[in-house]
Amino acid sequence: MISDPDKVRLVTSDIDHFWLAYDLAEGRTTEEKRNIFESEYLAKGSIGLKDFIDARIESAEGLVEVIEARPRFYASIRESSNRVLDLTDQIRGYMHNWKQLYDKAVFPDVYFLIGKMTSGGTTSSNGLLIGTEISCRTDNLPKDELTEWYLEVLRPVEDIPYIVIHELIHTQQAYDYGENTLLGQSINEGAADFLGELATGKHINPHLHAYGEAHETELWESFSSEMLQTDFSNWLYNGGNSTGARPADLGYYIGYKICEAYYGKAADKKAAIEDILAIKDGPDSLRFLKESGYGH
Repeated sequence: MISDPDKVRLVTSDIDHFWLAYDLAEGRTTEEKRNIFESEYLAKGSIGLKDFIDARIESAEGLVEVIEARPRFYASIRESSNRVLDLTDQIRGYMHNWKQLYDKAVFPDVYFLIGKMTSGGTTSSNGLLIGTEISCRTDNLPKDELTEWYLEVLRPVEDIPYIVIHELIHTQQAYDYGENTLLGQSINEGAADFLGELATGKHINPHLHAYGEAHETELWESFSSEMLQTDFSNWLYNGGNSTGARPADLGYYIGYKICEAYYGKAADKKAAIEDILAIKDGPDSLRFLKESGYGH
């Protein structure tokens, strides 16, 4: 990682390879499609795509299965996915904003990839890995191919800079991914939303905040009774099994509110940012919650 945002590489070659494979696969059998995506997309991938395969895509077989299940969705994202580099100046500008907020900031390369709709972004030792298909929503969205969760979380390409900064914040955190509690993991995710918003003016989960602000008291009562458990299934990464009016991933909202409360009380805002980035799980997250005053 480097300290100068202007030297960060924004890599979109994997998007080009995806669409080459997509065109070659048109009209072919499922088995032929698998072979094409393996040879023309996955095998030719950047180091970022290699990491994303391990973390999210897994195989050409799984990728083709999702493309075949949602053919009109993938067709609809092509133009947007080819506009990522139009956002270069905005992404770098937000990185500079983050550098002003956090003097020790460092910046990894950013890889823009197309996966199987399981992740808008994650990180690896090689950089930020952005699941671009999650952020290429258009007005032509084929709603009948998508679940209610996708209809909530899919974003237009203009929101990609906010996702990049959210993932960037994760690379600055000293969080210990050991036996995570719900509290620690929610603070970890909420911190990326909160600090990302400081740098960009926007966070990536407006739908969670709309629900959370209307139900904050009851959410905190429920969350606080579960927060020392290691089961996240009611609060985080539960988009695949959320039902009813309550959205998935509300742990992001709770973590954001705790960080917001801590930052709001701090006289030294730069020191508060360092504190938020330095939180460990276990007793440290409990200490941070207490010092924030949230829920008390």
